[in-house]
Amino acid sequence: MAALSSLHHISTTLSLLGLTKPSLLAPPFRRPFRGLPPITSSSLEFNITFAPPSPKPKPPPNLKSDGVLDSDSPQNGQFFIPWIVRGEDGNLKLQAHPPDHFLKALAEAKTQKPKKKVDKAAKKKKDISAVGNAGIEPPAPPPKLSKAARRFYNEHFREPPQRLSKVLAAAGVASRRGSEELIFNGKVTVNGTVCNAPQTRVDPGKDIIYVNGNRLPKKLPPKVYLALNKPKGYICSSGEKEFRSILDLFEDYLKAWDKINPGSPKPRLFTVGRLDVATTGLIIVTNDGDFAQKLSHPSSNLTKEYIATIDGEVRKRHLIAISEGTEIEGVLCVPDSVELLPTQPDLSRPRIRIVVHEGRNHEVRELVKNAGLEIHSLKRVRIGGFRLPADLGLGKHIELKQSDLRTMGWKS
Repeated sequence: MAALSSLHHISTTLSLLGLTKPSLLAPPFRRPFRGLPPITSSSLEFNITFAPPSPKPKPPPNLKSDGVLDSDSPQNGQFFIPWIVRGEDGNLKLQAHPPDHFLKALAEAKTQKPKKKVDKAAKKKKDISAVGNAGIEPPAPPPKLSKAARRFYNEHFREPPQRLSKVLAAAGVASRRGSEELIFNGKVTVNGTVCNAPQTRVDPGKDIIYVNGNRLPKKLPPKVYLALNKPKGYICSSGEKEFRSILDLFEDYLKAWDKINPGSPKPRLFTVGRLDVATTGLIIVTNDGDFAQKLSHPSSNLTKEYIATIDGEVRKRHLIAISEGTEIEGVLCVPDSVELLPTQPDLSRPRIRIVVHEGRNHEVRELVKNAGLEIHSLKRVRIGGFRLPADLGLGKHIELKQSDLRTMGWKS
């Protein structure tokens, strides 16, 4: 279009000059225009040039061959964070990658110091030898806590000092009565002094207690609450050798204690109340003395339900005689309820449901015997609001939940 416009302009100029012959416009123009010769048809020639083409857009900035950034403009929508380095000529320049000396220093730098291997056994042996050969462990390092944090912990979480006999019983040394005998016999020392008073208040976490020369662990075992379906032929105490103790049923449980509770001493288990050797059913096993005393004390008024299977026929007069109660150890014991259960096809003997709250020794058996009946078998199925699970086999136990303990009136 530009060429046609130029030709049209030349044609118009020649027309005004009266030079309109076609030969004058025919290309090519072999000789450039020099000066102003006479205007003749044989010697007139023009030097026609065209304007240069419009500049093309510059390509996007890129890196040079030496890695120097041409511009800080974005490339392909990405912004480069340049490195400002000084070149060999002493001038500053922008560079897209870190300088070589920086990468080399970063690769050779050691980010972590090598940890020294500490032999714990050798360290402990060294500490013990430092305090002497008396077998006394070195004092523990002070906790890295602020005073406010330690005060808050002591006020809200740390248990207050307890009776020495109770601490020994909770640690599994002996029963409460057996612990008192050890204290009276001078077998217990507290902070290096022989203690003969079971009511002495001690803190196992702070006080150093020895029993028969053995150090009592600072950490007491956690509270354990178990429900056992007692089989026939087991007694609730561990002193008599002619009968098997129900504590023998927990041997596997205590053997697996260290795996389940690492770092915690084994609990000393005992029963809450008792069942005679011929009675089966629900009995609670724990290491919490306060819990056991609460449940077994008459002031708790905790009801207990038994199922008595009778040899022979049960009549109405028998039920009336049981409900009227009987005298046991000089105290009249009256059951809360007595009910003859419906007969079942797989059970030929009649069954009586008896609920009591006194909990005296052989109370249910004496009530049935005083009514003129003979018991074939006796089973306890409920204590308070907790009922023996129907799928719990003889000799098996389950751990009680907090909700189960609340049904028996215990609030930990």
